[in-house]
Amino acid sequence: MGDFSPPPLDSLAIDEGDGPTLRQVAERCCKRIDIGAAALPKPLMMPDWDEEDEHDDGDDADEGGRRRDFRLPPAEKISGATVESVPPDHDPYSSGSVRNGRRRRETRYARTLSSEFNAVVVEHHLKWAPLCHALPGPLPSEAPTDRLGRYDFHSSDLVVDWAIRHGMKVKGHVLAWHVTTPPFVRDMDADEVREQLRRHIMTTVGHFRGRIGMWDVVNESLAPDGTLADNVFLQKLGPGYIEDCFRWAHEADPSAFLIYNDNKVEGMYGSNAAKSEGFYNLLRDMKRRGVPVHGAGVQAHFNAGGTGRGRPPTPRSVKAQIRRLGDLGLKVNISEMDVRVSKLPPNLQQIAQRQIYHDIIAAALSEPSFDGIWLWGFTDRHTWVSHFYYDDQPLVFDEEYGRKDCYYGLREALETLTVGGTVGGDVGHYLESDFDDKGNAWGYLWMRPEPPSEDDDKGAKKGATNVRGDSRPDWLQSE
Repeated sequence: MGDFSPPPLDSLAIDEGDGPTLRQVAERCCKRIDIGAAALPKPLMMPDWDEEDEHDDGDDADEGGRRRDFRLPPAEKISGATVESVPPDHDPYSSGSVRNGRRRRETRYARTLSSEFNAVVVEHHLKWAPLCHALPGPLPSEAPTDRLGRYDFHSSDLVVDWAIRHGMKVKGHVLAWHVTTPPFVRDMDADEVREQLRRHIMTTVGHFRGRIGMWDVVNESLAPDGTLADNVFLQKLGPGYIEDCFRWAHEADPSAFLIYNDNKVEGMYGSNAAKSEGFYNLLRDMKRRGVPVHGAGVQAHFNAGGTGRGRPPTPRSVKAQIRRLGDLGLKVNISEMDVRVSKLPPNLQQIAQRQIYHDIIAAALSEPSFDGIWLWGFTDRHTWVSHFYYDDQPLVFDEEYGRKDCYYGLREALETLTVGGTVGGDVGHYLESDFDDKGNAWGYLWMRPEPPSEDDDKGAKKGATNVRGDSRPDWLQSE
């Protein structure tokens, strides 16, 4: 392979006149803080349609002498989370330029990711179905497909190896999530499901042992009311499957840091208190039984314009939830943060987004057990939200990789743990109360009121769904 050595950390700032990068601020924190982002292989390896495809030395030509175009096509501008695998003829690691020892210039996506973040999570390609069913698809001459036991780690390897070369921590996501489990698992009996789930965990963790040191082991096993979701694993294996997954992951790599991850469990109080309680109880019970679970991931997919279960939690509520999880001996991270704002009036969107990123993260950082913030993407050009929800701008970089107001809110929150900073920052009174000294509720400038009637707003329609056991992903549930 060609030379892909990373630049020195001091040279990572994209705009020296605009202050330090997030990664540089994290370096100055009084303890190790992961500032991570979910990464996708295609924009990592292929220039966007409007990005010059350059090399460090000379052009790359095919056998006919024509210059190869490694750019993402124009149709993929602002294409959301581009989960497709890197095509072989666009794969920098199989191109003539790399085989001949020449180095391709890193993409704008890659340069921003490595300069701003000290950690990477593989956004999509380590889930069970993408590894052996959905991506890259059937083998030649096969009908769609039962690829059981035949794994394609190539796309994940691209992301993981790139991150390691750039001195970044890597988190694996996710070993067991019913939503991204191959559909043929439903046709298996209980014994076969158990064996194949164990084999999947052993295979995946084993492949990355020594490269990936932390894993989201089980994801979203809880229904909105805090009961266990009635998913394929519960139906086939019973409630013990969660504990089994952690024990198998620990067996596959005894040194790995293992995390349980879920959504709408960020705050101890409010409209999602029941699920947050179920989250706490699940982890407490596993700790009591000696299950090798080391961390709790609270996702933080927030909707600034949400009501009912979709309302963002307050800083006080987030701090309280992290504190009681920390009291169990767990480390806690915000694992998939993004902040949707398109349901608010345009003049309030940036105000709300900046306050949520700043205040929630500053509150989390005020707890000793909190160890990291992971964003679910980093640029609005490539976000899963546009595929699964609606057009929005939920991340800290805009479509042109410019820093948004919420970026500075996040950076200021990180600075509360640097020399000269104040833990909690200017969140102040909101760490202890949901109201300031004038009686204003947190978020009063932009927070939508709860609708007066159950039927006035789909997101707050209390009786729309029987939430007990509901295993649908968040984007299919009414908020």
